[in-house]
Amino acid sequence: MNNKKYTFMRKASVLGLIASTILIQSCKKDFLNTAPAQNTAATQFFKTPEDAGKAVNAMYANLHEWNNIAFAPIAIESMGSDDVEKGSSASDATFFNDYHNFTITAGDGQLGGFWTGQYQTINFANQILANVPGITMDEALKNRYLAEAKFIRAYEYFRLVRAFGDVPLRLTIPKDASEYNLPHTPKEQVWAQIEKDLTEAAAVLPQSYGSADIGRITKGAALTMHAKVAMYLKKWNDVLSYTNTVMGMGYSLFPNYEQMFRTTNKNNQESIFEIQNNVIPNNPSASNSQYSQVQGVRGSTGGGWGFNVPSPELAAAYATGDPRRDATIIFRGETTPEGDKIPLEGDNPMYNQKSYVPFGLYVSGFNEGAQQNKIVLRYADVLLMNAEANNELGNSAAALGPLEQVRARARAGNAGVLPAVITTDQGTLRTAIYNERRFEFAMEFERYFDVIRQGRGAEVFGPRGWKAGKNEVWPIPQTEIDISGGTLTQNPGY
Repeated sequence: MNNKKYTFMRKASVLGLIASTILIQSCKKDFLNTAPAQNTAATQFFKTPEDAGKAVNAMYANLHEWNNIAFAPIAIESMGSDDVEKGSSASDATFFNDYHNFTITAGDGQLGGFWTGQYQTINFANQILANVPGITMDEALKNRYLAEAKFIRAYEYFRLVRAFGDVPLRLTIPKDASEYNLPHTPKEQVWAQIEKDLTEAAAVLPQSYGSADIGRITKGAALTMHAKVAMYLKKWNDVLSYTNTVMGMGYSLFPNYEQMFRTTNKNNQESIFEIQNNVIPNNPSASNSQYSQVQGVRGSTGGGWGFNVPSPELAAAYATGDPRRDATIIFRGETTPEGDKIPLEGDNPMYNQKSYVPFGLYVSGFNEGAQQNKIVLRYADVLLMNAEANNELGNSAAALGPLEQVRARARAGNAGVLPAVITTDQGTLRTAIYNERRFEFAMEFERYFDVIRQGRGAEVFGPRGWKAGKNEVWPIPQTEIDISGGTLTQNPGY
């Protein structure tokens, strides 16, 4: 890994997550500019409007911690896909292969890391929801803060429930040790709480912000997240309703697909929710995102670690001339649009171009590419969810319009590439929409769970060992089962 050490964030058990302290980060004009964290007892802290703002900022900051944005999400949300391979050198971080081949066991550390990362952020949200209501402050701002916390809590539970199924649903801060150890909550109840939080958040959140608050959760983000949740639950009328609303809110596709992912185009007109990552001058500890670094071009030129690379199957699957192929994949030996020459030799023939930061933007003393945002929700997803919902509801003709918008952007004026889809046969159109999602969102951590929710896990992943009735979810981390004293039980088949 270029003689670098993994910079792992400190792990914590569920017991540690619910202690009555909160990491508080200083508040400047731009909520992304965060100072080093300090520990303050919650009972001593939540007194002023400034305290509330610092708590909300700390919640956002936790989204780009190691367990939320680096190795654990790669393992849980990407590595099972047919679009990726482990990458890096053959002997480095071989545990990723166990996720790719569905041989992972409950003792692997990335399971615990992912679990910990999501519950840490949920704890931040729960602290805000428990303590901010008692602060005397502007009521509109208070309600907005609470809505932001509800969205983040819903987002993290969404990641947990699709990864593990039944998980503990913690919505309050424990009063004493007797409330620390929660059993599994049936996934249906977890999904219902996610929907409740998103409904309440969307009712309060603004549609946009001033420049100092760009990147905060908006009404459009809450509605889009709710549409995605409804899509997983196959509530197609709800998907259609939410996406129709978002389609009237002023979002549009960014004209240049490749440039949409560059740091110079953060939070553009297509962006609905991005995890905000910045290089904060003189503060590497607050500029700690390793999202780009761990996936970056490996070698002395790129300085990245080279994990989570595109697979040959993905590279071969694009239609001839689809510009999204070259915008998604950095090929060894190429020169990027930003002028970086990728060496002809190296461990990996391909890298993730969507996480790429031009080498000239690296800052000495900081993680390579620390300023690269992680796009979570964008308008193309709204369009394709709308198309899928229409088709599933039997309105196949109505699905063609939003699907064509996405393909037209990819076509980039070349009529010979990606002709418009015109079929209204439901089954044929369903396949076309599935394929469009694959190519539009390749390397964006969507493909793996998309295939599972579509009921195609055995078909697509079966040759690598995926088994129905088991691999719809990952194993519960053994560390959490042990800490719980058996209150938590293992998922079937593990």
